[in-house]
Amino acid sequence: MGAIDISNLSKRSGVPASTLRYYEEKKLIKSIGRIGLKRLFDTYVFEQLEFIALGQRAGFSLEDIQAMLTTKGEYEINRDKLQEKAQEIGQHVKQLTAIQRCLEHAAKCSAERHSECPKFQKLLRVAGKDQARKNNKSSNQ
Repeated sequence: MGAIDISNLSKRSGVPASTLRYYEEKKLIKSIGRIGLKRLFDTYVFEQLEFIALGQRAGFSLEDIQAMLTTKGEYEINRDKLQEKAQEIGQHVKQLTAIQRCLEHAAKCSAERHSECPKFQKLLRVAGKDQARKNNKSSNQ
């Protein structure tokens, strides 16, 4: 294990220094000291940054990701949370696939106007219901 200063860490990882400082503030990563004004990090932080990126791509909040990280750069993944997130993503993929099919149909539809196409009308109704559900959910919170 070696040490790397924040500017080199930023260059090598592609993560802006401001984001690294934010991650440190949120206890996602931890500096091991300073040289002058520059923070120093252990090199295991690279793997932590990769884990953070993976978690974000999977839709986990930074709080969820932080809960999975240990102080030595390792992670303890809650398998139930992973399964829950995988199901969430699967449901989202199904919804997007259905929308894709409807849009592809609408693009090729022989109806003169989309207002005459039953499949396109169904897509509009589903989109409207989803939006209403989201609006109701956010106003109830």
